[in-house]
Amino acid sequence: MSVFAQASQELLDAEPALSEGRMLHNMGLRGGNGKFFAFERRGDVVVKLPAPRVAELIASGDGTVMDRGQPDRPLREWVCLRPVDADACLAYMREAWSFVEPDAAS
Repeated sequence: MSVFAQASQELLDAEPALSEGRMLHNMGLRGGNGKFFAFERRGDVVVKLPAPRVAELIASGDGTVMDRGQPDRPLREWVCLRPVDADACLAYMREAWSFVEPDAAS
């Protein structure tokens, strides 16, 4: 089981407002407001975060650009990550959920 699958299951079990759905042909997580905040793509965990945080993660080498297959059009609020374990993945996913649904994320 991937770190994304482990972290997703933990979040889904703990947070009834969250649900799974398709995001860019991949299974992802969305908040109670219907906004997606995380999905797995080609072994990467992709999360939605504020653009300055995405830039910080990319600059530090912890993240890479999310480009949807169009390198000249990167998505500025999405970043691809390779968390070391499910706990690190869960932390990124909670941060992303809090960005898309600030009043609901715990």
